[in-house]
Amino acid sequence: MRTVLRRPDFRLLFGGLVASMTAESILLLALAIWVKELTGSDGMAGATIFAIIAPMTLAPLVGWFVDRYPRRPFFVAANIVTAVLLTPLFLVTDRSEVWIIYAVGALYGLSYITLSAVLNGLIRQLVPVELLAEANGVLQTVRQGLRLVGPLAGAGLYAALGGWMLAVVGMAGFLAAAAVVGALRVTETPPSGRELRWPAELGAGIRHLSREPALRRALVGYGLGSLVMGFSESLIFAYVDQGLRRDAAFVGVLVAVQGIGGLVGGLVSPAVVRRAGEVGTLAAGVACFGPAALALTYPTLWLGFTGVLLAGVSLPLTMVGLHTLIQRRTPPGLIGRVAAAGEAVVSGPQAFSIGAGALLVGVLDYRLLLVAVGVAALLAGAYLWHGRTLSPPPPPPSTPTRIPSPRRPAARLVDHEVVASTRPGRRGR
Repeated sequence: MRTVLRRPDFRLLFGGLVASMTAESILLLALAIWVKELTGSDGMAGATIFAIIAPMTLAPLVGWFVDRYPRRPFFVAANIVTAVLLTPLFLVTDRSEVWIIYAVGALYGLSYITLSAVLNGLIRQLVPVELLAEANGVLQTVRQGLRLVGPLAGAGLYAALGGWMLAVVGMAGFLAAAAVVGALRVTETPPSGRELRWPAELGAGIRHLSREPALRRALVGYGLGSLVMGFSESLIFAYVDQGLRRDAAFVGVLVAVQGIGGLVGGLVSPAVVRRAGEVGTLAAGVACFGPAALALTYPTLWLGFTGVLLAGVSLPLTMVGLHTLIQRRTPPGLIGRVAAAGEAVVSGPQAFSIGAGALLVGVLDYRLLLVAVGVAALLAGAYLWHGRTLSPPPPPPSTPTRIPSPRRPAARLVDHEVVASTRPGRRGR
């Protein structure tokens, strides 16, 4: 990971993303806790996450829009807009205004998929193909490491000052990200009109995912697992309330423990990609969620910590495997649509799962639902592992200690040559 951090352009992008990821880690769980405190309902708290994920169904349109514009200025503008979207939270004072939190969550979800699509393209422009796993691993390590302090800080801010402070912190993080990434200088090729015709190119991301064997296997397997894995968004509140007999704010402690596992998963994920390939890494991440869910079926604290630690390891492995696979197997001009379509394929089942979990947790024993989650994750992981040969491990960096700056024309030429040499044919990247 030190190799990719030696690149000054990636360090600048990394600094901006740390600011926005810090805001996210403080904000998202605290919004669910806010709803729980206002309503007293586990299902309504879990529905906060559903509101954030539901807009993922618009991903093909979002991806098509993202591919129309240069990555860096679009990323800056999207962060500023996201900060503005948080301002209605200042109006929430009681239970009757919970709908405002849901509305802000839905708009934030739309912003999240937009930023994710732009970020995949921006990373692909800045980082050579052989360092993509390291770049994604660095970002996931920080994202998961923030779980050690972010959720507790968010819960503490909410308890001490109220929900308005969550909006202040979120806005500050996104504005800081816009300012830092705005200083980044990268030469971008304007999108061609042929690639952006409406409506023929709207479904180009989905078509690419369906035709590329490794991407198809990855999205089918992960999507099937997501059909029940989203139950955990509501189940964690039921586990804390009914199982551990603790207040909703204790969810922040569990998520902080999950951050320790996430830190480990982020650190080892580039090595796992180098050994097992992207699909194999995705399989390991999804399968790891199985024993994590099963460990929570018996409500004791040491098993609970074990389960959330495993869940923490699971997430960065899954994200690094999937994002690196998309970046390696997709042409640069199509990456916004493919990244957004990938989010939709995964998040559609996940949104259904979260919504179903919010309903089922009120009528079924949460332990039965956790068993279903564990078994489904293990089966989905096995399906993905069977297809790991579709994405063999990438070659190691040829000169890990001397990476030329991408600002130089020669470095950009080398990068394009690497991309060209990895294209599998007319249907590939």
